[in-house]
Formats: sequence, C-alpha cells, structure tokens
Amino acid sequence: MEIIKEKNGTAVTMSLQGRLDTATAPQMEAELKKDMEEVTRLILDMRELEYLSSAGIRVILNAQKMMGKRGGMVVRHVNETIMEVFELTGFSDILTIEQES
Repeated sequence: MEIIKEKNGTAVTMSLQGRLDTATAPQMEAELKKDMEEVTRLILDMRELEYLSSAGIRVILNAQKMMGKRGGMVVRHVNETIMEVFELTGFSDILTIEQES
C-alpha cells in the first residue's frame, strides 16, 4: 500500500492506494501517529484504495476516535467495493463520507 500524506495548516489529507489489510494496517497506524499532534482535520482519500479488510477497518475506527477528540475526519472518494464494506459493517453510519457530486 502507498500512502501520500499532504499537510495544509492543521488539515492532513492521506491518499490511500492499494490494499489496507493485515499486512499494511501497521503502516497506516504509523502514519496516523506521525506528525499528527496539531492536526484538527483528517481527510482519508480512498479513490485508489482497492481492498479493505477488518484490520483496515480497525485502523479507520481508531483514526475516527482520535480525530473526534481533535476536530474531525472525513472519508472521500469511496468506490463501490469499499462502500459495501462500510455499509455491511455499519461504518457508513459512523463515518462522514463525501462522494464526488
């Protein structure tokens, strides 16, 4: 998995590419902990995310909890496959998901 991280003031956009699964979840957790002390808004761009496992869902939930205390988190550009995972797990009701109009 590749993570492209862009900081703009107190907002960070993390563009996820590839698979967020058991093998790559620790990489995502490390990126979420690195340089995030002053971040008040996290944007997860999933335009290029191909697969999401339960390990990836756990990382996203932890990010949501962390950002809930600091400001907020938005998930953007979710494809049909990932949206189905969010809907089946109930995460579509928990996360703020923005789709392209």
